[in-house]
Amino acid sequence: MRAGRLALALAAALWAAAPPAAAQQGPGIAVIDEERLFFESAFGRRIAAEIEVRSTELAAENRRIETELSAEEQALTDERPEMEVAEFRAKAAAFDEKVRALRAEQDAKSQALARFRDTAQQQFYGRVGSILGEVMRQRGAVALLDRRLLLLSLDQIDITDEAIAAIDAAIGDGAGPRPAGPAPAPETPDAPQPETPDAPPPEAPATPQPEAPAPAD
Repeated sequence: MRAGRLALALAAALWAAAPPAAAQQGPGIAVIDEERLFFESAFGRRIAAEIEVRSTELAAENRRIETELSAEEQALTDERPEMEVAEFRAKAAAFDEKVRALRAEQDAKSQALARFRDTAQQQFYGRVGSILGEVMRQRGAVALLDRRLLLLSLDQIDITDEAIAAIDAAIGDGAGPRPAGPAPAPETPDAPQPETPDAPPPEAPATPQPEAPAPAD
């Protein structure tokens, strides 16, 4: 998915400013490490740090909820011998409904972080296409490949470090006003806004799983 977004952004930038074929000089091919491009840029580091903070918060919240539900489940079990069957069944059903609602709520927060991460990457790749195009033109390259797709390449045609420096100069971490820089960047929102105040890690923390005790016969 990231490769597709980057390819579209780069194709648009190169198509808009490509020189005549006769004027194209140089090695023709450049390679880039797309993972490093995002995660080692100031923009990517900011997003990764924010995701880590929100992941930690959500994991702690999940643990707290699980502890509270376990205590509530135990209390219900302890009260069971003194309850009428109908009363116990009603309380058990209410507890089950509460567990399902909390589980859905925490899962929604996990999904919101995944959308936040995807939106951030989409904005990043949308903004860096013209910057990469400029780095390529300076190198005399007319094609850009993801390094992971190559069996072997020379370091001389890897423009990852140059691209990261150019991106940082042009858009910074994406959180505030863009710093002045030699490479232009298309107009897009400065930073993605998460849909919820919490965010999970790349793999969402487990949500509470307690079940109500079975009703007495």
